[in-house]
Amino acid sequence: MGWGNIYKRRMKVFTLTFLIYLDYKALQQREKLTRKSKRDGLWEKAHERNAKRVLKLIVELEGLWVKMGQYLSTRADVLPEAYIRLLRQLQDSLPPRDLEEVCSTIEKQLGKSMNDLFSNFVSVPLATASIAQVHRATLHDGQEVVVKVQHEGIKTIILEDLKNAKSIVDWIAWAEPQYDFNPMIDEWIREAPKELDFNHEAENTRKVSRNLGCKSEGHDKKPDHVDVLIPKVIQSTEKVLILEYMDGVRLNDSRALEELGVDKQKLVEEITRAYAHQIYVDGFFNGDPHPGNFLVSREPPHRPVLLDFGLTKLLSSSVKHALAKMFLAAAEGDHVALLSAFAEMGLKLRLDMPEQAMEITNVFFRATTPATEALETVKNLSEQREKNMKIIQEKMKLNKKEVKRFNPIDAFPGDIVIFSRVLNLLRGLSSSMNVRISYLNIMRPFAESVLKSDMNHGPSSNPKWVYDGPVHSDVEAKLRQFLVDLGNADRILGIQVCAYKDGKVIIDTAAGVLGKYDPRPVQPDSLFPVFSVSKGVTAGMVHWLVDKGKLKLDENVANVWPEFGTNGKDQIKVNHILNHTSGLHNALANISEEDPMLFCDWDECLKRIAMVAPETEPGREQLYHYLSYGWLCGGIIEHASGKKFQDVLEEAFVRPLNIEGELYIGIPPGVESRLATLTIDMNDLARSAPKLDATRSSAISNALPSSFTFESVSSFIPLSNTLNVRRAILPAANGHFSARALARYYATLVDGGVVPPHHSSSSLPPLGSHPHRPMFPSKKTSINQKDRRKKDSSGSTSPDSDVYIRIPNTEDTSDEVDTKIFTNTKTKLHDAFMGSGDFEDLIFPGGRFGLGFRRVRTADGSVIGFGHSGLGGSTAYCDIHNRFAITVTLNKLSFGALTGEIIRFVCSELDLPVPEEYAGSRFAETPVIN
Repeated sequence: MGWGNIYKRRMKVFTLTFLIYLDYKALQQREKLTRKSKRDGLWEKAHERNAKRVLKLIVELEGLWVKMGQYLSTRADVLPEAYIRLLRQLQDSLPPRDLEEVCSTIEKQLGKSMNDLFSNFVSVPLATASIAQVHRATLHDGQEVVVKVQHEGIKTIILEDLKNAKSIVDWIAWAEPQYDFNPMIDEWIREAPKELDFNHEAENTRKVSRNLGCKSEGHDKKPDHVDVLIPKVIQSTEKVLILEYMDGVRLNDSRALEELGVDKQKLVEEITRAYAHQIYVDGFFNGDPHPGNFLVSREPPHRPVLLDFGLTKLLSSSVKHALAKMFLAAAEGDHVALLSAFAEMGLKLRLDMPEQAMEITNVFFRATTPATEALETVKNLSEQREKNMKIIQEKMKLNKKEVKRFNPIDAFPGDIVIFSRVLNLLRGLSSSMNVRISYLNIMRPFAESVLKSDMNHGPSSNPKWVYDGPVHSDVEAKLRQFLVDLGNADRILGIQVCAYKDGKVIIDTAAGVLGKYDPRPVQPDSLFPVFSVSKGVTAGMVHWLVDKGKLKLDENVANVWPEFGTNGKDQIKVNHILNHTSGLHNALANISEEDPMLFCDWDECLKRIAMVAPETEPGREQLYHYLSYGWLCGGIIEHASGKKFQDVLEEAFVRPLNIEGELYIGIPPGVESRLATLTIDMNDLARSAPKLDATRSSAISNALPSSFTFESVSSFIPLSNTLNVRRAILPAANGHFSARALARYYATLVDGGVVPPHHSSSSLPPLGSHPHRPMFPSKKTSINQKDRRKKDSSGSTSPDSDVYIRIPNTEDTSDEVDTKIFTNTKTKLHDAFMGSGDFEDLIFPGGRFGLGFRRVRTADGSVIGFGHSGLGGSTAYCDIHNRFAITVTLNKLSFGALTGEIIRFVCSELDLPVPEEYAGSRFAETPVIN
């Protein structure tokens, strides 16, 4: 094809595109002057004339535009009926190529004459498509075959058409920025040329056939087997492909399907299952499921026949997992998992809108509707999009012109372009056949199987089960082997352990996976929900304000928080709050009965808790303030400092300790991909519940609110995994920490506020390498997207600057000056934390708690330090006599049993005293819930 023809071809495409664009823009203006009763007629006429224009040009040009037309003809769920009706002709056949050309190509490619190759070759083609023509033939051994022959010169045409399509998409993105299809066309440009090599298609056909078990006999079939047929490959070259002949009818031949008595619903469901298997189980799928690429076997049970594997997509294990996770997150309404899946697959958003992200994803996986409902579907989708854009406009403070050009997606990974195309084609296929398909029901078992199969890799079969970080001591090497033994016994899902001795890191180990259905490995910077371990950090903030002279421990709370002094609370002091003796232990305990999400409203909870009345006189009884502790301390912190709670946390501890991005009470947007997901060790729960019931009258019962029951745990844990709860400021129970950040905090406290030397930089990613509050990209979007994006090796796009990772300081710190975050002496600080020495009169005699911290005792009753444990086994404490601090974080909640084994192991190796609550054997241990 010469340059003259290329130029003419290009001009015809661009001219038609511009003509249709102007036609619809003019109609939009004309519609305003037309009565409502006649508007539908105007649009129908416009769709009819423009669909005819498109069809005429596609038939004339052929090449890539045929494939585009075939794709559009399947979108009966969103396109006007005129386009579907007219472009559907492209699914059947195009004008045939000259037989002489076909035979010449076959003989050149196979090196033999037609007579030597076939005993019979049918001159009339079965079909003529965009790239090739298919003929029926018979081999000399009598086997019936089909011969697929590539059109002469088609490669040049296809490559030129791709360039033209790219130019059109760029122009549309400039003229109508809300319709930016660049990610889709970019992926197509990468993948489409592969269809021109029939050796590639032959291998793809064999691979998909093997994956789907198409040749398996009944007794060999797996539970996820799909009942489809794929032709066997006989021979292939670059431009000729010979396949076994399969007798069938076209999928869009409604009359033939009716005559055969084919169940259309069952047929399309099985096709959908076949694609679910390819995508989620195999990670290798056909990217072109338009009706022309299917047959239905004439013989009962009338199975679908899958054809044409030229365009296929291979997914990496991580992307396959992310797609399965995205699907299940949409099915479960799990915003955390959805945002985490986005991050894993490289999809980056420009703003934090989890509700809208979930809504759009649900649209993506929505059930199909018949073609007769296409108009209503388009209307609903348009209204939904308009509503979302209004929300974006308000959130980003954009004017109408700016919101029109705003693209909420900053990086769209190429891997999911073909995936989304397949779903759209399948949806169009279902609509054109007037059947309803529920993707969530059909695809769910396959998506679940991916995550479950990934979870069958414990330490015995996964050498990387323990994170490959540096070994800091002999104790750590032994601990890692101990964790492996526990993992092989199915005692551990995901865990972090970090310990300091004499101001130095001696243990920093991460092992296991982030969740029951999240097989990504736990890393040192993973964030674990630690429940009441959070109280130890919140208490430290109160003491930090006391140290700065903003507050006094024996001061009435109402002095700094005037609204608090109502309803008999005027005599409650700061020390009463810290020591759990304020009488407000059940305050707001039933708030979830009014509205489950109300306790996530920080300002409303502060307002309400300022109005409640105490149940007991301040200082008279120590009763654990399970949730109320956080709002009480949080209100004191904000009123005493005049700053927001999270700002004080960052100023007091996060920045001075260089633990940015790894110590949160209420996570910010942008960290979801590092979150561990909680699950329950039901065996341990069953052992723990009877023991708790038997000890309700003991001191342990004071570690629980009166409204708490073990039966509530099964519903409480899923709630804790939700995005709204994770983002809520709940200083009593919503810390999301890494073990190494929390251990560094306690190592600082054990040394009287002196910050230890920088954490070992050989532990990757380095501690403090994350921005504490990740920022989304600018709202400004370049008109020419390709000017502001760069592509990585996978084909996905990303911003020029990485907004999620900050390069850590790697300078030599051997001469660094000690940082001290408290001015008081070490002894005075420790006494204040534990309620001993000069502070003994401020606590309840003989109680479990000091001033904000649990007092750590040995079996003989000696107080050796302070810390705090949480529901499910996460813990942190320090031994002040031995300059020792340790943290354990878990996501498989064990109610202290597993934690006790780990603490005993480490203390035994270091010859340190074991805290009383961890001193017993695993089976004799009383659960630690505080």
